[in-house]
Amino acid sequence: MLVLAFITAGGALFAYFNAAYLFPGPLPSSVIADPFASNPSGPFIAAPYSPAQINALRHLSDHMSYKQLASLYVARMSLDEKLGQLIMVEYADDYYSPDLDNMITNLHAGGVILYEFQMQSFAQTKHDIALMQQHAKIPLLISTDEEGGPYVHRLSHIYGSRPSAWDIYQSGSVAYAAQQGHKMAHDLLALGINVDLAPDVDVMLVPGYDTVTRTFGTTAQDVIKYAGPFMAAMQQDGLIACIKHYPGGLGDTTEDAHKTLPSDNRSVSQIYSTELAPYKYFVNASNPYMRPGMIMSTDVLMPAIDPHWPGELSYRFMTQILRQEFGYDGVVITDALYMQGIAQQWDMSEAAVLALNAGNDMLLGPTGSDQTLAMINGLKAALQDGRLSILRVNEAVTRILALKMQYHLMPAVPPSA
Repeated sequence: MLVLAFITAGGALFAYFNAAYLFPGPLPSSVIADPFASNPSGPFIAAPYSPAQINALRHLSDHMSYKQLASLYVARMSLDEKLGQLIMVEYADDYYSPDLDNMITNLHAGGVILYEFQMQSFAQTKHDIALMQQHAKIPLLISTDEEGGPYVHRLSHIYGSRPSAWDIYQSGSVAYAAQQGHKMAHDLLALGINVDLAPDVDVMLVPGYDTVTRTFGTTAQDVIKYAGPFMAAMQQDGLIACIKHYPGGLGDTTEDAHKTLPSDNRSVSQIYSTELAPYKYFVNASNPYMRPGMIMSTDVLMPAIDPHWPGELSYRFMTQILRQEFGYDGVVITDALYMQGIAQQWDMSEAAVLALNAGNDMLLGPTGSDQTLAMINGLKAALQDGRLSILRVNEAVTRILALKMQYHLMPAVPPSA
């Protein structure tokens, strides 16, 4: 009945909402007194409405998705605020520096990534992250790429070593995978980190630089079996998981994606059945905690599907396959745009435009205010000359804010005046 009332009272509700939230200032007395008084009887619900119906209609956020609520914030944001939200910044200092403060307060960064050298102790790390959030107008995505094992261990100064993905796979225990996911969430959230750029769901077809010890198996089925409970435990406890490295071709190369553009030369059918299989499974998982809050794309060439563009800059991979075929509508973040597979051909600002147009939402890579401002100016230039549309920017920012609402980083309510 409440849904029917919502449909019937749509015109009055829209007027009330616009008056209450989209236009600052005092509300007209008629709206405050009874926003539904003039609404005619509809075919399903006859006026007068019951108190319960009126209360439900007035609590608009109860009827709106995170994306619908986020779009209301986007409509009120300046261009600078929107473009800043698209960027997860890096910083070169090991403390809350003036440069980091500038990126957060003046350049409106949407997120910050921390590395091992910036997290020396529990108290220092928690303090620095608290300052970041205190100075941010819109709450930040605070990330690190903590995987465990001998290579990607950002929190070793604080928590010591933890098992790698390969260790979890070799344990043969999905309960152990979930246990480690819960521990990961506890450890990161205690510091104020709300995003882990993990788990790595590449399928290790060859023991390459970017997969050794970092993946959960040598078949798509094994990766799904162990990475799934690990991710579900993380997200059940409130930590945003980010599966990587889409579209998965790093599992079939021995090349270092930080230094060159790797290639995966397998067939279309092989890629769909193996490299892409974990992404399709997790995006459509019946368990909502196994659906990734974020996905990280990367620079790998898979000529059988797109012979021209690296995965993270490929419209075929990012939009046609991930969005349209698999149905993913969450946040996609690029791998660091200074990695040489990208940087050898495009500067960071050019790559940022290409990445957004391909279907990414968030841009990882600029270090410090100068690089961040250069990227923002590059995006503005692309908007001015038509290489980038404001609709694409709005779509990306909406997804980012919706994610922040979903994980309770910002309130899921309409913006106040």
